[in-house]
Amino acid sequence: MATIRFFTRTITKDKNLLVPIYVRIKSGRKVDIVSKADILIKPENWSNETQKANQRADVFKFYSGEFRDEQKGRKKFNDRITELRSYLESELMQIKQEDITSEWLKTVIDKHWHPDKYKMTLFSFIQTFIDKSETKPNPKTGRPVSYKMRREYEVTFKYLKDYAASKKTVIDFKDIDLNFYDGFIQYLQWVPSDKQPISSETKSDQIEGKKLAVNTIGKKIQTLKIFLNAAKEEGKNTFEAYRSKKFVAMTEESETIYLNEAELTKIYEHDFSKDPINEQIRDLFLVSCWTGCRFSDISQITPENVSDGFIHMKQYKTGKKVLIPLHPVVTAILNKYMGKLPEVTTNQQFNRALKDIAEAAKIDEMTHKAITKGGIKVSTSYKKFQLVTTHTARRSFATNLYKSGFPSISIMAITGHVTEKSFLKYIKVTPDEHAKKLQVHWDNRHLKVV
Repeated sequence: MATIRFFTRTITKDKNLLVPIYVRIKSGRKVDIVSKADILIKPENWSNETQKANQRADVFKFYSGEFRDEQKGRKKFNDRITELRSYLESELMQIKQEDITSEWLKTVIDKHWHPDKYKMTLFSFIQTFIDKSETKPNPKTGRPVSYKMRREYEVTFKYLKDYAASKKTVIDFKDIDLNFYDGFIQYLQWVPSDKQPISSETKSDQIEGKKLAVNTIGKKIQTLKIFLNAAKEEGKNTFEAYRSKKFVAMTEESETIYLNEAELTKIYEHDFSKDPINEQIRDLFLVSCWTGCRFSDISQITPENVSDGFIHMKQYKTGKKVLIPLHPVVTAILNKYMGKLPEVTTNQQFNRALKDIAEAAKIDEMTHKAITKGGIKVSTSYKKFQLVTTHTARRSFATNLYKSGFPSISIMAITGHVTEKSFLKYIKVTPDEHAKKLQVHWDNRHLKVV
């Protein structure tokens, strides 16, 4: 454990000469550092033994005349020594021994006496938050924050800095209010077009937008709130305007696709023997479609984690343990590779290959996707294979099971959804399909009209 000692070491015949008090920190055999404490005192008024101003001190001289009352001045002086000691002890608890250096000690002392020089701004806090996220474990899983989430932090921070630059202003905690919210949203979504004419009076005040979709903008607001809440918990942010109900992370229902069982069968039965790379990616995709595993969890399907017809795993994202029964297609694929699936390529390569695979299997039904950008909702037509991604697998798993009549609560135990509300938003079931599902339920109960 580190020890802290205050002392003077200047010997002078001039009794009126003020000398510096030093701080010495020792920790084990490797740490022994000294720095000035930025406090002056007459040598005769200081005791190295008690590390305090002595009873006979002429307190008038301690701070070049700052304290004029001897008793009150001496007490205040000693209180400041105690405060500095406590501050150093607190800082030592937050640093590794190998990082305790003379330069670190000088900075900490200066930070104690001149806190305004080191005041944490919104942007400096966010940068520190991002830097720490590379090693700081997620409290729910015990693992470091994922690369995808760290990337989201960085992108959101970039938009904030770009917005501040466009406004030619500094944005700090106190500035995050509803006026900021409106301006930031406008910055992210506003796009000049014929449908949004700009008058000569307002054009100079408008900020060119980023053309982000509604859900992307909502994600940026959600991430900003992560920063602000973290700063709040650490006592760095004392402002609460961002907690207003109007400071909302906007969303719109996403029009993503799923593949029904007939389409999955077409992909499974297609011959990819002349393209072994795509054949392996096809097989991994189908494993995900019939297990509900995330892309990040496929590598956990190993002989050690498969027994008695079940996959035993701990989900990487949630840290939750799940038990997944083997579907016949999954069993066939595992047997094909002697129980050891091919290595997973990168998410980007996987997604590119999936579109080629789905196209080869003739997954070409026309579908429409509407998205709001720049305040305008635009619908675009696609062939279904163009929209297939790694995440299509999990959505297909959940949707196909739900449509088959399998209980939602049991599906959620595998997918990891906490509430049925979020689960029902996740699956792709149309209002017509819900109605037909109810009709089948009534028919099966043989209800009679009385």
